[in-house]
Amino acid sequence: MAEYTLIRKERDGKQPVPVVRSRQLASVVLPYLSYPILERTGLVEHCFTMRLGGVSRGIYESLNLSFTRGDDRLAVEENFRRVSKMLGCKYENFVLSDQTHTTNVRRVGKEDAGKGITRERGYTDVDGLITDEPGLVLSTFYADCVPLYFVDVKRRVIGLSHSGWRGTVGRMGRATLEAMQREFGTQPQDVISAIGPSICQDCYEVSQDVAEEFMREFSGHEAEILIDKGKGKYQLDLWRANEIVLLEAGIKQEHLSVTDVCTCCNPKLLFSHRASHGKRGNLGAFLCLRAKNGN
Repeated sequence: MAEYTLIRKERDGKQPVPVVRSRQLASVVLPYLSYPILERTGLVEHCFTMRLGGVSRGIYESLNLSFTRGDDRLAVEENFRRVSKMLGCKYENFVLSDQTHTTNVRRVGKEDAGKGITRERGYTDVDGLITDEPGLVLSTFYADCVPLYFVDVKRRVIGLSHSGWRGTVGRMGRATLEAMQREFGTQPQDVISAIGPSICQDCYEVSQDVAEEFMREFSGHEAEILIDKGKGKYQLDLWRANEIVLLEAGIKQEHLSVTDVCTCCNPKLLFSHRASHGKRGNLGAFLCLRAKNGN
């Protein structure tokens, strides 16, 4: 539908991803973004939310998924209930990250169901979640940073991680794969992965000190991820940087899908910290392993 049309960044003639889907929930339509490469595994439910279809008001309008930015808690809880219905997953099975721009990855299981939404987390400083527990909904949150999705199709293991510039220069994608390998025996060549909607290079200006960190960590790739604008300012490509991280960590190119959707270019449809000057809610990335019988 026209109201869901996103501004996209052309990527060498590749097919647009993610794609816009929507689901009718009683009297409301909930649009969301989905990756065909993950859908085709048949193993997971997943989405990246848009800011439409919720009940929040003002700067949080309308599907805000943050409990910590000043929105009414009851509104956020209702927004989560709508996402749970859209995914076909239980509200009490969401497990929320505690994002502080680390590369910390936590294994979660059925004992963690509801943490961050119906009960206290009991952990801090967690930007990545991994599990082999069907029905558990891994949950991370965004307003310009990069979501990373992982599905190990051989061992039925999933991972979901938040990667801002600090996480990217710290190679959060590699850290997530290493955690999946350590905990479950995952091999990168068995993983289907997606880099989710986030700020594009055209919109993401960084300072000299940030650029220099990327120059050191991504030596040999500087021209692929940085444009020098002069006067100590650079445009940084987090999409390409995360693609390099994942490919160098062993993900196969044909198993990787990279976004062409910029949060900052689409402020009416997606929350963006930069576009709103910090006056915003949060989008959510969600990933849930289906039971072996498909339910």
